[in-house]
Order: sequence, then C-alpha cells, then structure tokens
Amino acid sequence: MNNVVGHFIDGKLIEDTERTQSIFNPSTGGSERNVALASAATTELAIAAAQKAFPDWRKTPAIKRARIMFRFKELLEENAETICRLIGEEHGKISHDAAGELQRGIENVEFACAAPELLKGEHSRNVGPDIDSWSEFQPLGVVAGITPFNFPAMVPMWMFPLALVCGNTFILKPSERDPSATLFIAKLLSEAGLPAGVMNVVNGDKTAVDTLLTDSRVKAVSFVGSTPIAEYIYTTATANGKRCQALGGAKNHAIVMPDADIDSTVNQLIGAAFGSSGERCMALSVVIAVGKTAGDTLVGKLSAAMAKLKVGSFDNAENDFGPLITATHKAKVEDFITGGEKQGALVVVDGRNVEVESHESGFFVGATLMDNVEPHMDSYRAEIFGPVLQVVRVETMNEAMQLIDDHEYGNGTCIFTRDGEAARFFSDHIQVGMVGINVPLPVPVAYHSFGGWKRSLFGDLHAYGPDGVRFYTKRKTITQRWPSSGVREGVSMSFPS
Repeated sequence: MNNVVGHFIDGKLIEDTERTQSIFNPSTGGSERNVALASAATTELAIAAAQKAFPDWRKTPAIKRARIMFRFKELLEENAETICRLIGEEHGKISHDAAGELQRGIENVEFACAAPELLKGEHSRNVGPDIDSWSEFQPLGVVAGITPFNFPAMVPMWMFPLALVCGNTFILKPSERDPSATLFIAKLLSEAGLPAGVMNVVNGDKTAVDTLLTDSRVKAVSFVGSTPIAEYIYTTATANGKRCQALGGAKNHAIVMPDADIDSTVNQLIGAAFGSSGERCMALSVVIAVGKTAGDTLVGKLSAAMAKLKVGSFDNAENDFGPLITATHKAKVEDFITGGEKQGALVVVDGRNVEVESHESGFFVGATLMDNVEPHMDSYRAEIFGPVLQVVRVETMNEAMQLIDDHEYGNGTCIFTRDGEAARFFSDHIQVGMVGINVPLPVPVAYHSFGGWKRSLFGDLHAYGPDGVRFYTKRKTITQRWPSSGVREGVSMSFPS
C-alpha cells in the first residue's frame, strides 16, 4: 500500500498493513497518507526486539550513551525544517509554533546528555568499621511511552532520551493522528548511532496500547493525554505490576488582579489561550477577573486584540494559529461554545463557522471569547482543548482561588499582579502543580520536572528532569566490607549499628 506510515522495529521499517487508518491534513481536510495500526503480534515483535537489545545497552557506559544523544541533538537541529513541516502537515501547527515545540524537545535531549552526572549515585566510606556503602541507579529494562497528538515531537522527547541514557530500551506508541514526525525523529536516533532494537516505534490504537500495558516484559509505561484515558492507562499498568506515570487533562485558570499591567496581561493571555489552537495541556482556557470594573476592561481589550488574530494553514508563518486536529474535534469544540451560550454565557467573539480562503474544508475554529461564564456550565467544567477563552468574574482573590481549588484538574495556573504579597500567597496556597507569576505558560524547563496535581496526574513522579531519572531507574544500595586477614568474629544476634 502506498503512502503508509509503518513501524520502526529492531532498526527496520515495517508496514504491517492489515489494518490502516487515514491521516488527515487538518488545513485542507484531505488525506494523503495512511498509518498502519499494529496488531498485538507486531507490538510483541517490538517488545522482543527491545528485550533482546537490553543486556548490551545496559552495559554500555553512560558516557557512550550520552555521545549518541549529542549526535542526535545535532541531527534534530539539521533536520528541523523537515520535522516542522511534518508536524504542520499532520497536526496543522504553524511553522513558528512547531519550531518552538521542537526546541523544547531538544532541551530535554540536552538534559539527557548529562547522563554520566545524572547516574553517578552516592558513596559513603566507613559507614562502619571498614564498611563502605554506595547506591547505584540501574535501568528498569524495556519501558514504553504513549504520547498525544498535540506535541508529536516534544512530548516523546520528554520520555525516550532520559529512558535511553539511563540504560533502558524503549517502545514508543505515538498518536495515530500525526505519526510521521515522530517516526522520522526515531530514525534519526539510528543515524546518531543507537543500536538496533534499543528504540522502537509502534503505530496503532488500543490494540497496541493494551499489549504494552499487559505484557510482563514491559516494566514501566509513561503516558500523556486526556484524564479518562490516563486513569485507564494507570489502572491497567499498575494492575499488571508496572511502574506508571500518566499525565491527564487540565483546566488552567489565570487570575487577573485589579493592579495588573492590563495591556501586557492581555497580550500574554492571547498567546497562552490561542497558541496551537488551544490544543495544549498548558493552554489558558479560563481567566478570572477580580474586581467590579476589571472584567469590563479586560473583556474589551481582549476582544479588540483578538480581532487581529489570523487563523489559517500551517505553511503561512504570518498566521497565528492553525486548524484543530480532526473534523470530529472541531465539532466538539463548537458544541461546547453553543452549549455555554445556551446555559447563559455571552459569546463576545465567535469563532464558529470561520472561513479560511482556499482552505474551506479545513478543520478551523476561530478565536472565541465567552463572558459571564459560571462554574456549573459544561464549557467551564470540561477541558475544551480548542481556541476558546472563558471569562469568570469574582469580587475577591480568595473567591478566585477557591474556584481553582474546587476544579477537578490541577495542572497549571497563573496570577497577573504587581503585588508581591498577593503573588506569594497565591503560589504558597493554590492547589495546582505548576504555577506562574506573571507567566501564563509555566512549563518547567528540562532540568526541572513537569506535572500537575489532582486528576491531572496519576502516579508519584512527574515527567522529565530529575523525576524522569527516578522514574526510569531503580536504586540499588551496596554495603561492602573486607575484613582484615586472619580476623575471626563470633556470632552477633544484635541488629547492626
């Protein structure tokens, strides 16, 4: 079958075309490629290849693993234009946004290049008479990652660079909606010198996922996606004895205090709400205006700024954001707007039925602003995952914080203020995992770790950074003693101290 995106197993491309699914270009609504959906048998081939490669890869010195990552980083930069084009063709992300995504992924590769330092362990001499003790970070074995459509380059690189430099072998199951960029990146790893079988890519659906979750050879699973699926992934993986981190959904709120620099705040809200068409787990989807007059001023300035936004095809860098991923998702987003309107919200700027010249069949929704939104509304409670910003009005900061704390998600939040006391109180007490102070997208850098609270994260460890090293390794502690020659000791029944 022509134009089929297959799998990358044991260093080779494999098609497995028994089941396929169309890949759409969201800007045109058309399909020029298909993706092969792996059977359980094909997924097991990947697991077997990873298991076979593990013993030699585990014994490879950390510095040699890091050198492969250094070369991989160079190849990513050399092939950035191709990667961004593939992201645009299948996701719809505008070229400048795709470039930003790729750069944030590369930063995780750079962190992984520090493997010799990250894996040093700890050593203590003479913890007792002639007794030394030290700890080592040992790899788990075969591990897997299941990643979403919205960041086909960055989110996989939250996972496999660290997993690999820690000595594990990896199986990646990317989104079947936009797999080409991910597959291309995996092939660059081979070009960088990664041995066959150490990194494998299996495209597919629930069949592939369930095989990874239940096969005893897979020791850990990392997932990023919606909360219902995250909960299923976590429950199934842990029931099968696996270590699991599953990052779920979000409903990120921004509090705008009366003393905020309103013009700067509006600019930041616009980018955070509508960048990547709102298809970000860190997108700001709710702004809480504090104070009697703050809401009117904020809504007026937001609507004026939104009138300048350009929605369109990925290949025009002058566009601000592109289409949604599928026609089904477009309809879902528009239904949330309509539902909120029926429940009493005021649609100030309406992105429904937007038309993009020469792309009339694309999956576009324009920037949408909804005012007078209330917590009981479906559009407020759900993660819309589209270019929709909702305004909630309250009288006090405490009311605003209570709204955030009461929501089931606790992924990200921020506050805009000039008041240091208010900012400190907010960051100390808000029940959310990632907090911004005058920063709308508080995504941690690669040498910290990413993750939310409440139903935004299932598992104990966050993604990438220091928590990523802990997730992909297990600590072993060795205590050693070499008694002096000729020393003979009697039996001691006391606990050693």
